[in-house]
Amino acid sequence: MKRRVGVIDQAIRVVLGIAAVIVALIIGASTAWGIVLLVVAFILLATGLSGYCPIYSALRIDTLSKSEKPGHRMAH
Repeated sequence: MKRRVGVIDQAIRVVLGIAAVIVALIIGASTAWGIVLLVVAFILLATGLSGYCPIYSALRIDTLSKSEKPGHRMAH
């Protein structure tokens, strides 16, 4: 699995995932909307923490900056 999610993209996914969990708990985790939000939160957190998104892979989208790409060397 090739990493395709950049650092900013990852941070946004994690923040939105945490927010979705909080909202799901506020409205009730066992309600239909609560369950939907928990599923969305799980997906956002999993892709945000792993740096891999299957949809990005299928669509060949890459949000990595040049310095984040494998094999890129930064001058010191």
